[in-house]
Amino acid sequence: MASSSPDTHTRALPTAWTAQENLENIAEALNALETYNKKDASKVVVRFKAVGNAPIMRQNFYKITASNRFQAVIQFLRRELGWKAGDPLFTYINLAFSPAPDDTVSNLYKSFSTDGHLIVNYSTTAAWG
Repeated sequence: MASSSPDTHTRALPTAWTAQENLENIAEALNALETYNKKDASKVVVRFKAVGNAPIMRQNFYKITASNRFQAVIQFLRRELGWKAGDPLFTYINLAFSPAPDDTVSNLYKSFSTDGHLIVNYSTTAAWG
């Protein structure tokens, strides 16, 4: 039997590994990353609604930067209500679900806005599952 040595066979690299295409993919990825990292300066109208025995705020509507994480909304709400970090606070979007603190306000607004604003319900006790 004749053994074939690796030197006698030529192997072609997949097109994804070629230098030119690789550079184009890197440039496209860098552009996408740059776009993603840009802060969205636009504002979103957030409407706060008390649930259960939570105190009602005097002002319900606030403009919040769209690129903020939902954690910033929770911290803002705590400041407005005068609550400490250890005081219980439960937040919900449209009386339906509790968003993750790392969700962006922009994504929540795009997905769940009602009448041009994002409704955030808040409570001192767990109101829904």
